[in-house]
Amino acid sequence: MIKLNGTPSKALVVDIDKSFWLYFCTTNFMNKIFLIAGFLFSLNSFSQDTTWQKTSDTSAVIIHKDPRLDLLVKKQIQINEETSREARRIGKGYRLLVLNTNKRDEAVAAKTKVYNYFPELKSYLIYQTPYYKLKVGNFKDKKEAEDYQKRLQKYFPDGVFIMNDTIELKLDKESETVSRN
Repeated sequence: MIKLNGTPSKALVVDIDKSFWLYFCTTNFMNKIFLIAGFLFSLNSFSQDTTWQKTSDTSAVIIHKDPRLDLLVKKQIQINEETSREARRIGKGYRLLVLNTNKRDEAVAAKTKVYNYFPELKSYLIYQTPYYKLKVGNFKDKKEAEDYQKRLQKYFPDGVFIMNDTIELKLDKESETVSRN
């Protein structure tokens, strides 16, 4: 009991008890308690429950896919093989170096001239910094390359040179059918 002016006062004791309880209810103290309780509850409710499925290997991935995808992949592989079969037939041979310049316009003009006068020859315009190189032909034999070299010298007097290169090989129809059987 608290004495006020020397006399005990019960009403004041009750008021102090009420004010003490009121202090804790109205201040940040209750807010902090509710915040901590909410945080602890959320940790428990949002955590993963892995007790229902125990696996020995945690790095395993299970993929569920349509089995028709495998058939599509096999079909695409077959199509790619058939369409690129000719492009993959390469070998050692010779090409003619017609022009080596650092002027692109001059290289394109020379390529056009080769197309006009020798449409049977495939030309390759290659850029190797800082030069444009125009190579023509796919020759297996050096003799065949020499024949075209003489013919090209008339149109390109600065010189046509025979170069060892990887070329595209043309297969005979007979050897192609034999290799397929």
